[in-house]
Amino acid sequence: MVTHRWSRVAGTLACLALLLQIGLADNEGYNVPVEYQKLSNGLKVILSPDHTAPTVVVAVYYNIGFRIEPKNRTGFAHLFEHMMFQGSENLGKMEFIRLVQRNGGVLNGSTRFDFTNYFEVVPAHKLETALWAEADRMKGLNITQENLTNQQGVVKNEVRVNVLNQPYGGFPWLDMPQYANVNWNNAHNFYGDMKDLDSATLTDVQQFFKTFYAPNNAAIAVVGDFDPKEALALIKKYFGGIPLTPQPPKPDLTEPRQEQEKRFTKQDTLANRPAIAIAYHMPERNTPEFYAMGLLDQILLQGDDSKLIQKLVKAKGYAGGVEGGINLLGNMHNYNGPMLWMASLIHDKSVSADDILKAWDEVMDDVTSKPIDRATVERALVKLRSNFYDNVGGFFGFGRADLLASFALFDDNPARINTLEDQFKKVTPELMQKTAREYLRSTNRTILIIEPKSGS
Repeated sequence: MVTHRWSRVAGTLACLALLLQIGLADNEGYNVPVEYQKLSNGLKVILSPDHTAPTVVVAVYYNIGFRIEPKNRTGFAHLFEHMMFQGSENLGKMEFIRLVQRNGGVLNGSTRFDFTNYFEVVPAHKLETALWAEADRMKGLNITQENLTNQQGVVKNEVRVNVLNQPYGGFPWLDMPQYANVNWNNAHNFYGDMKDLDSATLTDVQQFFKTFYAPNNAAIAVVGDFDPKEALALIKKYFGGIPLTPQPPKPDLTEPRQEQEKRFTKQDTLANRPAIAIAYHMPERNTPEFYAMGLLDQILLQGDDSKLIQKLVKAKGYAGGVEGGINLLGNMHNYNGPMLWMASLIHDKSVSADDILKAWDEVMDDVTSKPIDRATVERALVKLRSNFYDNVGGFFGFGRADLLASFALFDDNPARINTLEDQFKKVTPELMQKTAREYLRSTNRTILIIEPKSGS
């Protein structure tokens, strides 16, 4: 799976520039410029100028991810991500990558639960080049049996390297959704079973492209040093003539309310220490409880001052760290369906899963039995706010483009980016306790235990 490479230095500098731009020093509030409109073919266009650096981000998001790939074609959405680099009408195989790199840019793509995205960061004067290239492959790919067979092999090798031949491969990000969810769309192996990857046909790929890689199923976000009128004119020039495609009905993604704790054990012949992951179903996205859960995540899991780190690492010494959060393949905003709040840790053999769960439950009992004090809530807000600004300013503005495109795809409202902080501020200690009691109950959780190879 292609993932984003983040630069800590670049992200920090971009974040500082963002903080200055939005006037935090003067307490003016958070306001990212957002210009939004749709072309006649349905393409959603989001423009967000930022003149702090002479670069631009072009991010194209397609509303197709793991959840709605065809049954018996697991891993198909990810396979198709690879196909998008195999050539289009005016760019041969891998020429897209070389075009961006030779013009001083970087690029990447990824497949997530609810979208597949492609982005480039280029010098500002190369905006037109990036737009032309993205439009060229939206118009049509060079879909051949040779390219398909080649990429089937590439993806299968990626699965072997990243999952099958790795200790803790797929744990917990790939494993847990399959155990915790019951709806196939949320619970299948989205990296792809080998037999399903082999079963993909040329007709499958052609139909997948025609259906889902259409302008009316996509959003393009441009962030950086550009003139909005000029950028919009270029987008209309290169994307405006691409015909739309009627979209099939979206599948039902709902998950039933979990009423009983589930526990599973998985053998790992490559691991040398046991591990445990614990996941809870999240509140529905954009509800008051959703925002409360975002703050609970900060209080319970994020940072050295979090309750789970303090209990499991500092006090008990059960592990060197506890990892996790909301949406391990992104952030708590860039998905559009059922989601898990999840934590995992690798621990010594002298510690049992029951020992860890006992300490875990002490923390959960603490947040469900009484309201969280206002000082703790305020500290969580500061942490969340800092993390959010860091994400938005990350990688030369790609973090901003990611949220803008996601909010356009899922909510038809990219300006939501400017309302998030207020939504979190509305959360009260009473709402947090209510949310914890409903969503952090033991009957809403799934436990996955990794057992290392016997005798290792």
